[in-house]
Formats: sequence, structure tokens, C-alpha cells
Amino acid sequence: MKRRVIALIVFGALASSPLAAQPANDSQTVLGLRLFNQSCRVCHTKPTLLSGQYGPVLSMNTLGGNADAIRAFIGSGSVRMPSFKYDFTPAQIDAIVAYIKTIPAPAQAAPTPAKPANSPGAD
Repeated sequence: MKRRVIALIVFGALASSPLAAQPANDSQTVLGLRLFNQSCRVCHTKPTLLSGQYGPVLSMNTLGGNADAIRAFIGSGSVRMPSFKYDFTPAQIDAIVAYIKTIPAPAQAAPTPAKPANSPGAD
């Protein structure tokens, strides 16, 4: 029984990850998925259910959904992200962008309710 519960938890975690976003069968997005898994997943996904995540979640809405902006950011990097212009060819960066554009946007978190004015501790 415990194995079944653990298997369901692991399956649930995989189903909500970018890996679950099945890219189209074109070779560019498949290559993008492979490169994302090799170089991007370590920072842009949670390695375990209980761990934190270093970089932001990536999706089709990253940088406003602008493919050129995503491409430039991957190439140039930032203070927290290395530049990949010397690691990947322009075609490989295009493949990563194509894959990122297949990742659905994450669901919005439910807003936290405000504390009523007459509740204890509210001044």
C-alpha cells in the first residue's frame, strides 16, 4: 500500500512538471526538451517535492511570451543566470525557446484572505 501511495505522489509531481508538457513531435521541440533537461531543469524546476527552486518557473508566458526576448536572455544571461551563447548554437537556443513555448503557464495561486478588521491582533 505504501508503494502505491509513493508511486502516486511521484506520478503527480511528474504530471505537474514541465516534463509533462509533451512537445509536438517536431525535431526542434524534441531537441529543445533534451537541452532543457540537460542545462535548464536544474534551476528552473523543483528537484523534489519538498525542495526549493532557484530560478523562476518557465512557461509559454515567460518574458511576456516574446520568443526574441527569451532567445536574447538565454544568450546573454543575467546576474543569477549564466550566459549560454558559447554553450549552445543559435539553432539550439531556438530549439530551447520552441520547447519553452510548449510549456503551459502555471496556475495562479489562490489569494490569501485579508484579516478582518475586528479580528484579534488587528490594530
